Amino acid sequence: MRADNILHLGIKELWGLARDPIMLVLIVYAFTASIYTAATAMPETLNKAPIAIVDEDRSPLSTRIVGAFYPPYFLPPAMVTQAEMDSRMDSGIDTFALDIPPEFQRDVLAGRSPTIQLNVDATRVSQALTGSSYVQTIVTQEVQEFTKRYRADTAQPVDLALRARFNPELNKSWFGAVMEVINQVTMLAIVLTGAALIREREHGTIEHLLAMPVTPLEIMTSKVWAMGLVVLAACGFALVVVVQGLLSVPIQGSISLFLCGAALHLFATTSMGIFMGTVARSMPQLGLLLILVLLPLQMLSGGMTPRESMPEWVQYVMLGAPTTHFVMLAQGILYRGAGLTVVWLQFLAIALIGAGFFSIALARFRRTIGTMT
Repeated sequence: MRADNILHLGIKELWGLARDPIMLVLIVYAFTASIYTAATAMPETLNKAPIAIVDEDRSPLSTRIVGAFYPPYFLPPAMVTQAEMDSRMDSGIDTFALDIPPEFQRDVLAGRSPTIQLNVDATRVSQALTGSSYVQTIVTQEVQEFTKRYRADTAQPVDLALRARFNPELNKSWFGAVMEVINQVTMLAIVLTGAALIREREHGTIEHLLAMPVTPLEIMTSKVWAMGLVVLAACGFALVVVVQGLLSVPIQGSISLFLCGAALHLFATTSMGIFMGTVARSMPQLGLLLILVLLPLQMLSGGMTPRESMPEWVQYVMLGAPTTHFVMLAQGILYRGAGLTVVWLQFLAIALIGAGFFSIALARFRRTIGTMT
């Protein structure tokens, strides 16, 4: 294997990518607008939820409760009657409808524990789950604050001191931004290398390469380093400009150490892209394979859901995926400021998995070239 062959073949791949405007647009979008929108519009975040309130009490306490619902969590409440509440819920206008019964304030002050009815449109699953607890918390707090004027202040039996580490604001955009960077690194690495191989086959240039004094290892290595370099550069740009700049997400650890881990991860995922490029015969087939591979990698690697909440057999199986270790590595470095002494095991795991994927992809690539000759 000659280094100059790998260098020149990699430069050829970069020129081929530069002439593909669709791929360039995809790279720019994936590491800019996609990350920003995913971080600021996470579906589980309650944002401007429509709520209607039926105030049958019209007391100072009910007025206080109505005034507690305001943006950004809720839209200003719509004051309706009971008949209008049902029709609005049936029409999908409101996600929440709160019915405050008559004599509510009197019953609260008398210690009778009255009931407030909360109707929820459960078809809006993400808002229904999060918003119900929000409504309960708001109503409880307002009632407690109101009753303090009329009753002796009772001390809480336990005082819980909450310390939210690594994300003191509990801002979900901090988590979503970094996870989206990881997802885009994985997706683009597979897409670019797989598309580069299919493009060689569709344009007939793979036969030209076979006629040159280059080996399959040199051809594959050139595609891996060229496409990996593009994704790595875009990843660094996204972390500095989009994540730290536009979203103001504080990065606790070393970005250089993270990029080293990303380079190892790219070694594994670009090899996966080469393998998928040898299996698929066209770009549509590669897209279908990408769906089957990318969704499990994103959903089961611990980026969307903690691995501890998954079935045990899924946890063990996903240890063979590079994204599992990359997510742990990224969270440790970027969120908690971990150093190499903490994440070295993830580095080693990604390197071993990448070497395995590279060997399998190289064997498949050689066999595919052999059938073409």
